[in-house]
Order: sequence, then C-alpha cells, then structure tokens
Amino acid sequence: MEYKLINCDSLLKRITRKDTLFNGKYCIDPYQNCEFGCLYCDSSFEKTIYVKNNSVEILENELQTVEKGVIIIGSVHDPYQRAEQTYEITKKILKTIKKYQFPCHILTKSTLILRDIDLLASINCMVTISIMSLDEKVSHIFEKNVSTPAERLQILKTLAKHKIKTGVALIPVLPHITEDEIEHITKEAKKNNANYLLHKHLELKGEQKLLFNDVIKEHYPNLLSTYNDIYKNRLRPDKKYVFAVDTKIRKYCKKYNISDRIV
Repeated sequence: MEYKLINCDSLLKRITRKDTLFNGKYCIDPYQNCEFGCLYCDSSFEKTIYVKNNSVEILENELQTVEKGVIIIGSVHDPYQRAEQTYEITKKILKTIKKYQFPCHILTKSTLILRDIDLLASINCMVTISIMSLDEKVSHIFEKNVSTPAERLQILKTLAKHKIKTGVALIPVLPHITEDEIEHITKEAKKNNANYLLHKHLELKGEQKLLFNDVIKEHYPNLLSTYNDIYKNRLRPDKKYVFAVDTKIRKYCKKYNISDRIV
C-alpha cells in the first residue's frame, strides 16, 4: 500500500439529498480510498491512499461559513484505517469539529477509534460500527483486514460505557450468505448497548461486480446463478428480495427493542 500526502481544495461536502440512513447534513472523508480492502466495497482494488494533509486548515475556513448540521465522518472510506495511526487526520478533524461545536456521526469498523474515546466523549457525536457478519469465517473471506466481529461488538460496549451513542450498520446484507444471521446480529447489537441497527443492501456495479463474482465463484460457487438472478443488470437486488429482507429486519428490531433507524 502506498501513501501520498495531498492538499485538498475543499473537505466538507454538503449532502444534497435528505440522508435518511445516517441523518447527515455534511460529510468528510479524511482519506481518499481505503486500505482495508473489503471485497464488497468498490475501494477494494485501490492501492494508493491519499492523505488529506491540509484538512484542518481547510475545515477551519469551511466551518466558519456554513450553518450547523451533523457531519458524517467516513462516508465512503474508513476514517480509522491504518493510515490514521501515523497521520492522525481524523483526530485533528474531530478536534476542529469540537472547536466549532458541530455534531458529528462517525462510521467505522476499526478498534483504532478507541484511541480517541476521551475526545469523543467530550463532543456531540454518535458512532456507527459496521458489522455485516458475526461469523468469523465469513468475515475473513470478505473483510480479512479489519477488526474481528467480536472486537467490533466490544467497541460498542466500551463506547457505551463512556456515554457515547452507538449503533450497528448491517452493511452490506449479502444475499443468501449473511441474511440468516440477521436475528443474531440484532440480538448482539442490543446486548452490547447499540441504540439502533441500520442496514443497506449489497450494491454491485462495474469492475466491483466482476471482482465480487470472482469471490462468489471461489467461496460460494453454488450461489453464482442465484446472484445472477437477483442482480441481473441491476445495481441492487430485485425488489421482491429487498422487501423480504427489510421485513425480516424490522421484525427482529421490534422483537429485541432496538430502533431500525436513527431517532
């Protein structure tokens, strides 16, 4: 993996459509591309991480000119990927957000976030931890470079002890691979003090679709025709499948008394 320091012209991006999933008004990605290489992500084949070296300077100017609103940190690329250990761009951004008293919502799947727990406890923030499977074998196939599912559940518990609002993102739901885990994930999310469970279906497009199909061929060859039927020429699964899974998730959220959205 190669790291390149860059200067960006802007950092804070306004979300133009209503964000019904993460409830954000703005978003920030401290790094461009992601070294975790999760095989369901369209950043999985990138080998260069661009480090936004002048983030604080740019953000200082931007936060003085916009109205208050929730800032999503890590909307596309994980803000606590390994580069953060060296460059601490995310930490510097959080300190700047604290200075200007903006609320924020951090999306990650990394235990590195616990390094900043005192800082997080001092600002208006919530943290969503991505858990697409609790099966370590499945997780190892699709996201072998990130914290284990058990470690991510522990992140939830630790953050909650520090009075930091947390939730789980069951993202993405992998058809016929992880949907049988929905009840277990919902139950464990609630058990580890998550306030909500969000979800989004697997999207496949372009080069990423070809890469993902290769993974299915290698590890789940019996599902290849099923995936072809569910996706065909679509970006998302067919509506019938989506409706069935959405219904199941709402059912288990109700059963375990956890919200299926951010309130």
